[in-house]
Amino acid sequence: MPGARITLGAPAVLGPLARESGAVDDILPAVGLEVPLPRAVGPLDVAVNLHGRGPRSHRLLAALAPGELLAFACPDAGYTGGPGWDPDEHEVARWCDLVTAFGFAADPADLDLPEPAAASPAPGAVVVHPGAAFAARRWPAERFAAVAAALRDGGERVVVTGGPGETALARRVVRLAGLPESADLSGRTPLPELAALIADARLVVCGDTGVGHLATAYRTPSVLLFGPVPPGHWGPPPRAEHHVLWAGRHGDPHGRAPFPGLLEISADAAIDAATKALGAVTGR
Repeated sequence: MPGARITLGAPAVLGPLARESGAVDDILPAVGLEVPLPRAVGPLDVAVNLHGRGPRSHRLLAALAPGELLAFACPDAGYTGGPGWDPDEHEVARWCDLVTAFGFAADPADLDLPEPAAASPAPGAVVVHPGAAFAARRWPAERFAAVAAALRDGGERVVVTGGPGETALARRVVRLAGLPESADLSGRTPLPELAALIADARLVVCGDTGVGHLATAYRTPSVLLFGPVPPGHWGPPPRAEHHVLWAGRHGDPHGRAPFPGLLEISADAAIDAATKALGAVTGR
């Protein structure tokens, strides 16, 4: 669509990364599915639902009265013009399939983001990110600490990250691992700085979270701990720098307690994967 002005409806916090990607011109702040989207300036020719299969997300976009809606078929929203939703499809393939169904080119291997403009607060560090949006995807702090301590003992500089609501968790990992207080970066890395930290890291150790996707986007070596959702749905591409640990069990990703399958992954297994990842990228 040459000449089109591309606006991304997304949480405002994602604005800096979205703009740095070069893929969008504007950000339309979106707050969940219960709050109507602010009306875009000027007529909206085409709306593309990259959130889900509907019906609520379809209705949010339809309320903006676009000239055309491109989305997955959703009879509950009165929309049947798009392809069907395959619940077993990997997320990357799913969204590529959506846009190709409407005649646009999409390369499922094109997952890279450009290097961030911000400077890393800890260049060349190993990043341990113990948090996750839901407890079901949250590996125990004690195990993250064991991994952090082992990597520190191996000569790595280790830092621990977390959002503003995860500072207590990050402090606990730092304390249990015997790391210096300066290793705790939780609550102090806005998204541009967090992206720069991940892009310049030696290794990222985390659960099934957005930080893991940043590691993929910047081709940073990673050890990713999967629990209720299989890596076949959300995991990284099959690259040597990404090591995925999964016990092979499915469950509720929104559960209020750590998923039993996630708890089957031992600290020793993660340490072994981290050691292999670091060994494979010496001189990176």
